[in-house]
Amino acid sequence: MVIYLFLGSIRATIVPAVTVPVSIIASFIVLNILGFSVNLLTLLALVLAIGLVVDDAIVVLENIYRRMAEKGESPLFAAYTGSRQVGFAVIATSLVLVAVFVPIAFLQGDVGRLFSEFAITMAAAVCFSSIVALSLSPMLASKILRRKTGQHDRHTLMDRLFGSTRKRYRRLLGRTMKRPLLVVGLYVALVAAMVWWFGHIPTEYAPKEDRGAFFVIVNGPEGASYTYMEEYMNEIEQRLMPFVENKEATRLLVRAPRTFSNYENFNTGIVIFVLNDWEQRRSAWAIMDEVRAKLAGLPGVRAFPVMRQGFGASIQKPLQFVIGGGTYQELDQWRDTLLARIEDNNPGLIGIDWDYKETKPQLQVNIDYDRAAELGVTIGNVGRTLETMLGSRRVTSYVDAGEEYDVILEGERDRQRTPTDLQNIYVRSSRNGDLIPLSNLVTLEEFADSNALNRYNRVRAITLEANLADDLALGDALTYLEWLVKDHLPENVIIDYKGQSQDYKFSGRSIIFVFLLGIMVVFLVLAAQFESYINPIVIMLTVPLAIAGGLLGLYLTGSTLNLYSQIGLVMLVGLAAKNGILIVEFANQLRERGKSFDYAILKASEVRLRPIVMTGITTATGAMPLILSTGAGAETRMVIGVVVLAGVLSATLFTLFVVPVAYRLLSRRTHAPGQVARNLAKEWDMLKTGQNIKPTG
Repeated sequence: MVIYLFLGSIRATIVPAVTVPVSIIASFIVLNILGFSVNLLTLLALVLAIGLVVDDAIVVLENIYRRMAEKGESPLFAAYTGSRQVGFAVIATSLVLVAVFVPIAFLQGDVGRLFSEFAITMAAAVCFSSIVALSLSPMLASKILRRKTGQHDRHTLMDRLFGSTRKRYRRLLGRTMKRPLLVVGLYVALVAAMVWWFGHIPTEYAPKEDRGAFFVIVNGPEGASYTYMEEYMNEIEQRLMPFVENKEATRLLVRAPRTFSNYENFNTGIVIFVLNDWEQRRSAWAIMDEVRAKLAGLPGVRAFPVMRQGFGASIQKPLQFVIGGGTYQELDQWRDTLLARIEDNNPGLIGIDWDYKETKPQLQVNIDYDRAAELGVTIGNVGRTLETMLGSRRVTSYVDAGEEYDVILEGERDRQRTPTDLQNIYVRSSRNGDLIPLSNLVTLEEFADSNALNRYNRVRAITLEANLADDLALGDALTYLEWLVKDHLPENVIIDYKGQSQDYKFSGRSIIFVFLLGIMVVFLVLAAQFESYINPIVIMLTVPLAIAGGLLGLYLTGSTLNLYSQIGLVMLVGLAAKNGILIVEFANQLRERGKSFDYAILKASEVRLRPIVMTGITTATGAMPLILSTGAGAETRMVIGVVVLAGVLSATLFTLFVVPVAYRLLSRRTHAPGQVARNLAKEWDMLKTGQNIKPTG
């Protein structure tokens, strides 16, 4: 539709239309060689590639079509000369895109393993598109395109319409180039806006995604029996059954205890809440809010819903903040300080929990050593007696019919229900052999302690975990907790992260590294191709324009800076450079032909206006399905689609003015590629004829 709109020829639309299936299908060759599968990320790459692979063919086709329309060349001659004229630009843009995508494959951890397939799929599709654009597309154009046959052809009318647009753009660009400070001020304002958006857009690891099922985690008091938990799990099931009856959930899977281990701990439970199809229910987040409200009134247990994570399929809460560095008593005080501040100032942290709870009943036996010595009872005898009667002890073994059996002594469990039952336990005196009641030798102290004394990275630690309200991003929550620790806890506190919070911190550093590496690689690739450092700088000035547009799209849609949107921003580095390459490369060609500097930049911008607008629109519309689609994974697709759409439109609009002005300011004193070689050839001819020469640089 875009090609037909701009060129007005059905025949012309066939050439790029063939490019898409050929490039996409050819990319499966690389996927097969590397052993990749067709999955969510490779399919996401192919969807985005549809808008990219057609760009090279559009650049070649538009130049062929322009030469036929303006110079009256035959289809065969126009296909030959037109494709050669833009061949350098096509190769340069493809190499730049590959240079951006390849560093993504070097991300570490689970993120790297997943997005390496995404990046390599994109790079393969782009490489094949450039090959097709410089081979198949010119051949098809030479066979399919026809010269104009009348003054009322639709493509003639479109040429007139776009011709007037080009003239208006050239006049506006000419006036703009006379006021470079205006463009410089606009550029600085956009860069400042980009920095501001970076600081004010919420950050998180991955978008909150409706995954079609979630968990309800149930925790009872320490020491709770199975009968106790069974009663509450049945009550929870009854409260949640209306969701099944109204068809929002297909089934509930209820289990107590939550784990499948041999550890005799019955105070936990879980409900797997399986939702219906997306079209037949509300958002999972709305259902989870209602579930949270229904279970808030349970007096004897704590129950809260948790959405499954996109990476790792973990059922842990997204916020997991670790504090360590002191004794457990100090950690207990620090935890209480943080909880008090959170309760007063941050309602966005929902269902706060921690892994150090002084709720497990403990019984400490204190031995009266002097009394035991007087009665002739050794401390070892007391310990073995308690071990045998309250636990169990292997004392010997015997063999029967070739099988060995252990002999284990233990007390009667029915007579060990209360601390007073210690009066029924006796120890023998080693002095006279009398049996002495254990209650005469020991005193009992009851207290509550944690079920486990946890360490993290070999340091005593407590982990705080919580769900997040819809308006609170993970990055903001972690920043808030870090600020609380800095302002209200001692300096020797050590903070760390677990689960999704740790992934968020790690992936953020990796993405920044890949982003900077991509910019550096793109610059070096352009410097090698243009044999200049100035031209790549002019082209790379478009990157902040695209980044600012992508961030504006996130800001307007209320999205976050997360793993997917950051990958989209990395992509914009290559997408933004494409337009600058088209203008700078053609301006250099005109300068090589001896055209004046100002004429070259004005003419290059005017001639490249149509392919820049066409490729910008096709790339942007290629991202539209990601924004408009619904169902499974829509949240993650929408984020990357918004970044690409807004970033490409911003880069397309501002590049048309920023690149010409920057080229005029920075490249005037540079030689066009090939100029140095021509100067040397001219000097050599003068030397051979005996003429005096003046150095030309």
